[in-house]
Amino acid sequence: MATTRRASAVWNGTLLEGKGDVSLESSKVGTFSVSWPARSEEPNGVTSPEELIAAAHSTCFAMALSNTLTKAGTPPTQLRTSAEVDFQPGVGITEIRLHVSGDVPGLDHEGFASAAQSAKEGCPVSQALKAVPIKLVIE
Repeated sequence: MATTRRASAVWNGTLLEGKGDVSLESSKVGTFSVSWPARSEEPNGVTSPEELIAAAHSTCFAMALSNTLTKAGTPPTQLRTSAEVDFQPGVGITEIRLHVSGDVPGLDHEGFASAAQSAKEGCPVSQALKAVPIKLVIE
């Protein structure tokens, strides 16, 4: 069954002096402020498109890896994932780094790294972001 999720944004003013809000409409979990300084400098309690991409990517990757490991007969006890999305003003998103560690009984480091690589390639968010280099860091 296909699903559709919805978010929206309202921006007020110019790029440099303006600000806006992004609303997570499907889940209704909240509306979050966005601004150019939060995107190109320090966040100061305000989110950015890149932070939202990092959240989506780390979550999707964790789900994909859990599925990959379970299908291989080594279900994880816990996976810890994070994503870093680099943004360069005037250039765009330049790199994404996925970090992962986990507790997987009966699986050695090589097996975990192989499963993580497979999950990275199969993760739907990774596939959507193929235009950007994605590095995998096994911790």
